[in-house]
This record gives sequence, C-alpha cells and structure tokens, in this order.
Amino acid sequence: MRKTVLARRAMAPAAVLIVVSALSGPAFADESVEGPNPSDWAVGVPADGDSSAEGEAESTVATVDTSPTFHPVPAMSAGQLAEENKLNALPEVSDAAVDSEGVEGEIGPMACDNPVKTWYTITSKKAVHVPSWWNGTSFKDGPGGKMIVKVEKSGKISAEIGTSGEAEFDAVIAKAKATVSVKITAEVGITTGHTYEHLIPANRYGHLQYGSWGYKIGWTKYKTSADRCGKVKIKSGSGKTPTKETGWRWWHTAT
Repeated sequence: MRKTVLARRAMAPAAVLIVVSALSGPAFADESVEGPNPSDWAVGVPADGDSSAEGEAESTVATVDTSPTFHPVPAMSAGQLAEENKLNALPEVSDAAVDSEGVEGEIGPMACDNPVKTWYTITSKKAVHVPSWWNGTSFKDGPGGKMIVKVEKSGKISAEIGTSGEAEFDAVIAKAKATVSVKITAEVGITTGHTYEHLIPANRYGHLQYGSWGYKIGWTKYKTSADRCGKVKIKSGSGKTPTKETGWRWWHTAT
C-alpha cells in the first residue's frame, strides 16, 4: 500500500467535515455566459465524465481552488460571436464545394447575402473532473480511518479536444470560453500544497484525486454553403478542457 499521510486514531467529528465541504463548494455567480450551474460538480462527478464503476460511491467535490497560473485564451468580440450565432442558425445542407478533407472549393452563385466564412460551434458540454496525470496527486487508503493528503508535485493540465493544428485548437477553446464558461483555459498550472483531510467510511477505501474542474465538450466546424443560404459541416470532434478552478475529487469504493 502506498504510504500516504494517514491518521486513523485522530478521528475528527463528522460535523466538522460537513462544514468544510459546504464552505469549499464552487461559487460560480460571476459567470457571464451560460454555465456552469452551481450544482454542476456538486455530486456524482466521475473523473472521465462516464458512469461510476460498480461498487464505487458517487464522487463529490472536496475542494475548489483558483489556480494562479493558467494559459490565457483570447476573447471573442461581441460582434464576432453575434455573426457566428447568426450563421449557426442557418439550415445544415450538403455542399459539393467541400471535399472529404474539408477543403473549400469555389463559391457558387450567391442567393443570400451571408458572409463566406468558416466557424466553430460547441455542440455539447458536461462538467467533469480532469485529473492530474502525474504521481503525487492521487491517493487511496483504507479500509476506514482518515486520509490527510497534499499535492506533492507540481505540473500542468492541458486541454485535449481532438483538433488539428494550433489555429483550430485556439479557435475551439476561444468558442468554448465564450459559450460554455469564461473560466475555460487551454492549460492550467497545479501547484504543490493544497492539504486536505477526509474521513473514510467503515469498511470502505477512500480515494482523493487532484485536478481541474473542467468540461468535456463536443464541437463542429462549419462553413457557409455555396449559395450562402445554409451551413455545411466540415468536421467535428470532442475532448476535455480544464478551467482555472482546481481541487480534490473524493470517492470511496468497496475494495
């Protein structure tokens, strides 16, 4: 068993931990765009956005911190966002002017006055915990007792969203920041420290994982159709992106 900082004899009252969890819950009242709701990460947040494994209790937000180091994302202008929202409302059509690689051909006779443009739209979002991938940020202990942990090694968590090239990556991240959460970032730094403790239920094994409270997103790239009256799907993808919010995720298992 990995030697973590464990204090089984010094059992803190359960009421104390309840108060700590309540005070450290996420506060997203300053979000200026859609999401996240305050309850997005309140209960049942798996590490990868999928269902919990058999015998695993629903995971919960243990702590929420704001990282002092993160990669800034260029903001979309209000005019650019309004134009793309208008284009995105156009009907989706097929277009012979776009080949299988998404390369644009010649624009046909103009029937509408929409601009000739390519753009990205976020098609889905789900709040997930994006875990730190290096040692010193994940702990397991039990059965029963009390876990006292801290981040032992610093590092960075980067967005992985299935894009091709830096320009496309930047465009998708910028659109996610504008339409999902202003706290989305391309990369967030994890610092050492962040000491946290949690009681482990009797006969159960406790898990604590540090990471970023981020999003799993789906995205699609479109272009204006040849007659400028519709939109044509070029490609799509999905992946996970961190936010400036980091913290411990807690859950417990039978083994």
